[in-house]
Amino acid sequence: MYLGIDLGTSGVKLLLLGEDQQVHAVADAPVPLQRPQPGWSEQHPADWLAATEAAVAQLRAQAPEAWARVRGVGLSGHMHGAVVLGEAGEVLRPAILWNDGRAAAECTALEQAVPASSQITGNLAMPGFTAPKLLWLRTHEPEVFARTRTVLLPKDWLRLQLTGDAVSDMSDAAGTLWLDVARRDWSDTLLAACGLTRAHMPRLAEGSDATGVLRADLAARWGLPAGVVMAGGGGDNAASAVGVGARQAGQGFVSLGTSGVVFRVSDRFAPATESAVHAFAHALPSRWHQMAVMLSAASAFGWLARITGQSEAQLSAAVQGMALARHAQAPIFLPYLSGERTPHNNAAATGVFMGLRAEHDATDMACAVMEGVGFGLMDGLQAMQAAAGGDAGSVAPLALVGGGARSNAWAQMLASGLGCVLERPEGAHAAAALGAARLAAMACGGDEALWCQGLPGEARFNPQPAQQALLQERHARFKALYPALLPHF
Repeated sequence: MYLGIDLGTSGVKLLLLGEDQQVHAVADAPVPLQRPQPGWSEQHPADWLAATEAAVAQLRAQAPEAWARVRGVGLSGHMHGAVVLGEAGEVLRPAILWNDGRAAAECTALEQAVPASSQITGNLAMPGFTAPKLLWLRTHEPEVFARTRTVLLPKDWLRLQLTGDAVSDMSDAAGTLWLDVARRDWSDTLLAACGLTRAHMPRLAEGSDATGVLRADLAARWGLPAGVVMAGGGGDNAASAVGVGARQAGQGFVSLGTSGVVFRVSDRFAPATESAVHAFAHALPSRWHQMAVMLSAASAFGWLARITGQSEAQLSAAVQGMALARHAQAPIFLPYLSGERTPHNNAAATGVFMGLRAEHDATDMACAVMEGVGFGLMDGLQAMQAAAGGDAGSVAPLALVGGGARSNAWAQMLASGLGCVLERPEGAHAAAALGAARLAAMACGGDEALWCQGLPGEARFNPQPAQQALLQERHARFKALYPALLPHF
């Protein structure tokens, strides 16, 4: 039995995977988010551990026999966060998260200090990445920076609590702007530009490597056997790729999580920074991936549900029943509620409803939000295609994962907008936790080809010509809106 732990922005998800590759139980526990100032996003690491403990208690109660047979643990987590620790391993301040936009000026400073940074890291410097956050700390909280002895990513802080080992995997480390991604090693040049050295960094491992064992006292308290192996794990998107079986070049997925992602595996390091496309190491050895990322996806739909007082399920069902003629009259929505990455790389960008009229209601706005997120993903896919010299008609089928993937209306809209078949696998909402559990199985000696297979399909969504034509016309209006409003952001 293998345990996958996925540390998400809104909560922790735990999943038990059997030797038969069947999911035996899943548990969730929420994690609060703090926004102490506009554009800031923070969490207290202690809340991650508390949520993990709560989810463990649920899982033990659900499946006590399966729980007692756990042999390995894998970790997945939201990337780019900065957890800074002092001399005794104490947390010095709340963790600054991936969707925090405070460090825009530090991005410029880092690229000026290391002009080759994008070639080394495969990425433009963006406020969400870890390195600019440390530069911000050095300038704005110098006393915290001076006391910092270790910098960890969120899931790796959780690993430290579970095993006592400071380790990161290649896929998560690639999101720091401190990794030489082609070499899969820390870049001394980029560390030095941030006032850091390798001594501040965790040891690096591949995602399928065994990196240590669960602490004996914790294993005893949790009712687990001694010697439970901890895998390297992966950043949330690389772990999701393992979860859906995306291990070979060309395979990939679309994610409707808190953020939105288009992910495709490559067998080489292929930077494409011109349109803010990411090039990261995969959680599997000797592979990399390209990724287009938007900062607000399912979170934008959740935001609308909160302000309208309707549930996400109610809004999704209402959109499902909309005629195309009504969709054509809906407002246009720019989904930049937390700024944006691909293709704009603009932390100051904001959300916008354009074309609101008195006759519009919550259903029209829900349709606009779904569509706007889809348009953001279309922009990302087109940026990836342009970097690869491809065209809009060359997209292979992609898996569809994340919490937003539960919505049939949204899935269908995405398939028509992206112009490709989307296959929603069973358990799509838990792909990252499943990938973490699969990496645990590999760390315990399991064969990658066996443990990284595709998942059975739950639903398949094909582009619908009439919807596709409508979305293409509206996407042109969407694309014209951002540059027209740019001077006002």
